[in-house]
Amino acid sequence: MRKPIKQLILFTLALVIAAGFGGAGIAVAGGTPQTLRVYNAAEYIDRTILADFEKAFGVQVIYEEFDSNEEMYDRIARDPKAFDVLIPSDYAIDRLIQEGLLEKIDPAKIPNMAFIAPEYLNPAYDPANEYVVPYMVGTLGILYNKRMVPVPVDSWAALWDTQYRGRIWMWDSMRDVVGLALKMHGFSVNSNDDAELAQAKASLLSQRQLVRYESELIRDSMIADEGTLALVYSGDAKTAVDQNPNLAYVIPREGSNKWVDGFVIVKGTERLEAAHNFINFMCSPHIAIRNMTATGYTSPVFIVWEEFASNPIMFPSAEELARCEPFMYNKEATQKYMGIWSEVR
Repeated sequence: MRKPIKQLILFTLALVIAAGFGGAGIAVAGGTPQTLRVYNAAEYIDRTILADFEKAFGVQVIYEEFDSNEEMYDRIARDPKAFDVLIPSDYAIDRLIQEGLLEKIDPAKIPNMAFIAPEYLNPAYDPANEYVVPYMVGTLGILYNKRMVPVPVDSWAALWDTQYRGRIWMWDSMRDVVGLALKMHGFSVNSNDDAELAQAKASLLSQRQLVRYESELIRDSMIADEGTLALVYSGDAKTAVDQNPNLAYVIPREGSNKWVDGFVIVKGTERLEAAHNFINFMCSPHIAIRNMTATGYTSPVFIVWEEFASNPIMFPSAEELARCEPFMYNKEATQKYMGIWSEVR
């Protein structure tokens, strides 16, 4: 199967290059290249791809990064015209759709959507795929050092183990932290129940003196054997395990979050054509391979999966995924999560 897949990728590349030459004339008056403003999570792309897109389409990409979906939303809420294309997580996309902040996508302008696995299309918050094109998928779990932890980790409770005080790293993200605490107690990550949320809050407050809240430092610290356990996303776990064989990643038995991050176009942008071209370009198989290689995350472009299929972090089992659920947006619940977070952090 490898040869036909690679031939298809080369064929797709040829189409993209041809399309690029066709779009290279995009510019504004005076010959100045058109700009496209893209807002993505940190360390979440092979940056050389941006230069390739610019060269192919004659569009200058102004690229910025955010550390959390909440930071992304706050920026857009303050300045709705700051960006043209966003790459948030599913629950943040859900909110942006509900609040009318997104343009509808023209599927005729994104033919490479044909390469995206059907299971990642038509999510509950966008059942007709009018607003989002999937970018990367993954899970939330625990990365741990097998030399420092005597038995395999299989539960969220490991993040409350007092013997690892000061060597437990928690990802500094409200939605992930509150979600895992809910899951540990057997509840949905999307719970809006006051009694369930009270249990989650009590657990997180009891854990506070055991852990360090970080974001960018976690992966590298675990690679350097500076931490024992950490709350991480699957892509960071894959990169860390590749560099330090003493590390292992687990989706706890209680279940977790399975997420899909996606491309969306900001309402009112004057760069619709460039935005569609960018999203289509990013869904090309050869681009998907480069991004998966660079980031460790899993592209939903299924025809490239064979290149990475042996990796259990990128491709968890059906049983593992069955224990997981997506984050969804609920305004009332989000206010409660924010209240918990203000006490925990």
